[in-house]
Amino acid sequence: MLDPYKIREDFPILKRKINNHPLIYFDSAATSQKPRQVIEVIKEFYEKHNANVHRGVHTLSQEASELYENAHEEVAEFINADGVKEIIFVRGTTEAINLVAYAWGLRNLKGEDEVLVTLMEHHSNIVPWEMLSKINGFQVKYVEVNHGETLNYEAFEDAISNRTKIVCFSHVSNVTGVVNDVKRIAKTAHDYGALTLVDGAQSVPHLPVNVKDLDVDFLAFSGHKMLGPTGIGVLYGKREVLEEMEPFHGGGEMIREVSFNSVTRRCSISWNDLPWKFEAGTPNICGGIGLMEAIRYLRRIGMENVRAHEEMLTEYTMQRMQECRKVKIYGPRDASVKCGIIPFNVDGLSSHDVALFLDNYGIMVRSGFHCAQPLHEIFKLKSSVRVSFYIYNTREEIDRFVEVLKEIERF
Repeated sequence: MLDPYKIREDFPILKRKINNHPLIYFDSAATSQKPRQVIEVIKEFYEKHNANVHRGVHTLSQEASELYENAHEEVAEFINADGVKEIIFVRGTTEAINLVAYAWGLRNLKGEDEVLVTLMEHHSNIVPWEMLSKINGFQVKYVEVNHGETLNYEAFEDAISNRTKIVCFSHVSNVTGVVNDVKRIAKTAHDYGALTLVDGAQSVPHLPVNVKDLDVDFLAFSGHKMLGPTGIGVLYGKREVLEEMEPFHGGGEMIREVSFNSVTRRCSISWNDLPWKFEAGTPNICGGIGLMEAIRYLRRIGMENVRAHEEMLTEYTMQRMQECRKVKIYGPRDASVKCGIIPFNVDGLSSHDVALFLDNYGIMVRSGFHCAQPLHEIFKLKSSVRVSFYIYNTREEIDRFVEVLKEIERF
């Protein structure tokens, strides 16, 4: 097991006080806090190595390029990809999904084709497919969930067909924290000749992820949810699939050659090698380097330990919350089938009222739809409060949180 008290020493923001109360950060599913090691590596880059990558032969450009390429290698090792050619840096999970939608979907989806999406998805795994369907005319089909909690695998297996071209689903729900059976879904999809796109925004930061073992075609995740900076994310794709895809963005870096024929008055363009053909323009160099340091931090802890710590916190929190008479928890109660996310409401109060009350005591939580309105409609909820944990959270923080919940009940 990891030592959260030792880990907390690496996070400067956790020394803050809000309204004279110690900061308790229970919103890591939205974005995680950053350790000093990540902050310092970003500072060091701008102080010592700042230059554009793959653009110059001078020392700074060579140093920046090496660091940026090393970041791709670190990510590939972290998720057990087959090298850097399968690792594309993007702004975040949302851009990664849009890249697949427009670089692959725009050219491969039409007419009678179907895209299968679950009803527990974040809006970023729904909206791009609905937008694209209006352009290409294919159908987006949705898979039900069981009582608003877990994926209905029987409904999924009934819904998939030979017309299904890609199955898009979350590894971990950002509302309930439930962990979906990726291997089962991927096998079924491949049996029908369909690709798989997994939203790993809530899984890659919290549990061991091995893309070869899962056998997924695409995996999208964000750096800012796993101790890294904002504005950097990753799209993993199987090399053979990426090789067949056309670029999403056009510009510098993603081309090998642009030549002009004075006779035909036309340009001839050839694409760069993977992964660079999907990274047009000056990338978020420093973001990639910060993500590399974040991954190194997590690897030192061990993802199995991250998972075990969150499971312990989740189980303990749900036990303590049962002491509250007006608190209703949603989603599975078994901590072993979910990551460190607990949605709930307090009778008679809106989620925003609860969040503001908690904020008065220095406790940061999320309130609203959490960018997953369809799942809330299944719950028949206008919104919910969400607490989410990470490596720096402790039992004492949970005890304080439950004390304040009881105060809210009295209020």
